[in-house]
Amino acid sequence: MTHYKYRLMAPGPTPVPEKVLIKMAEPIIHHRTAAFEAIVAEVKENLKWLYQTKDDVLVFAASGTGAMEGCITNLLSKNDKALVVDGGKFGERWWKICKAYGIAHDVIKVEWGKAVDPRLIEEKLKSADYRAVYIQASETSTGVYHPVKEIAAIVKKYPNTALVVDAITALGVVNLPTDEWGLDCVVSGSQKALMLPPGLAFTSVSKKAWGLIEKSDIPKFYFDFKREKKAIDENTTAYTPAVSLIIGLNEVLRSMKAMGLEGIFKKHEQIARACREGLKGMGLKLYAPEAPSNAVTAVYSPEGMEAGKIVKGLRDQFNMTIAGGQDQAKGKIFRIGHLGHYDPMDIVSVLSAVEITLLKNGHKLELGKGVGAALQVLAS
Repeated sequence: MTHYKYRLMAPGPTPVPEKVLIKMAEPIIHHRTAAFEAIVAEVKENLKWLYQTKDDVLVFAASGTGAMEGCITNLLSKNDKALVVDGGKFGERWWKICKAYGIAHDVIKVEWGKAVDPRLIEEKLKSADYRAVYIQASETSTGVYHPVKEIAAIVKKYPNTALVVDAITALGVVNLPTDEWGLDCVVSGSQKALMLPPGLAFTSVSKKAWGLIEKSDIPKFYFDFKREKKAIDENTTAYTPAVSLIIGLNEVLRSMKAMGLEGIFKKHEQIARACREGLKGMGLKLYAPEAPSNAVTAVYSPEGMEAGKIVKGLRDQFNMTIAGGQDQAKGKIFRIGHLGHYDPMDIVSVLSAVEITLLKNGHKLELGKGVGAALQVLAS
C-alpha cells in the first residue's frame, strides 16, 4: 500500500473542493420546490457572469458531449452544411456527431499539436454556405489553444452562420467573452474548471443561434434547447436534473465570483507556465509549443521511453493520476491537467514525481532542475 495520498492531476475529472463535497453530501431536496428553484435562479445568473453573456446558459444532466450533440441537432436543419475544425480527439467528435445525424459537413484537418489557421476557415466560408462552424477552444487531447477570437471575428461577417465553441477545458481557465467576441454557443462541462464531478453539460445560446433553432427540422427530444429555455426562464429544468451537482455548482460559482474572472485567468496562466517551464527544464519537448493551452500541458516523453511508463510510474509509486496520449499520440506523450481546483504546490508535486520517474527509467537529468524552473515562474 502506497503511503502517498491520492492526487488527481488529469485534465478531467479534476479535484472537487472539500466545501463543495460537503455541500453535495447534504440531504437531497426535491427539484420541483421553491428551495431548488431559488438555487437554479442563482446558478442561472452566475453562469451568465462566468460566460460573460446576457443570454441564458442551458444546463443538462449529461457529459459535455450531450451539449455538443444538442448544438448540432438544434442549430442545423437536414439540408444544412457544417464546417468542422478537427485538430484532435475532441475536434473529431464534432464531425462524428454530424455523420451520425446525416448532416453534410466539411472538415478542416489540423496537424495534432498545432492550432488552426483562421485563414483556412475564412477561405471555406467564402467558398460555400455553412450554417455553423464547430471548433475547440482548448483541445484536451493535444494541449492546444485555438485562436477563438480571430475565428469569431471572421464568422461574425456571415449573418447566417453560427460559431459553436467546445470550451469544455477552456471556460473558467482563459478569457472567453461570449457576447463581446460573438460566440453563438459555448459548450462546457462540470468536471473541468467548474470543479465538480462529471454529470453536467452547459451551453450558452446567442440570439443568432436562436434564429437558427427556430428553423431547425432535425428530430430532438432530451437535448431540446427550446424546451430547456422555457424551463430555465421559470428557474427549473425540463427533466429531472442532477440535483446534488447543481447544488454543488451553486457553491463553486460563488467561490469563483469571490476570486473574480481576472484572478481566475491569472492563476491558470501562472501555473500552466510553471508546468511548461518545469517540463522543459527536464529536457522534455512540448507537444504544442506554439499554441499551448492553460488547461492542460501535453509533452513528449524522452526518446526511446514509452509514455505509458511515466503515467504508470506516477500511478504506482506516487498514487498520482495523469493522462497519456490518445490515438496517434498514444505512447508518445503524457498530459498534465492544471485547471480548476489546483494551486502552485500541486504543480510542484507533479513535477517532482515526473522527475523521479524519468530518472528511474533512465532519462539523464539533474534532479530538481525542472522543479527549480517551475519555482522561478511561481516566485516571479
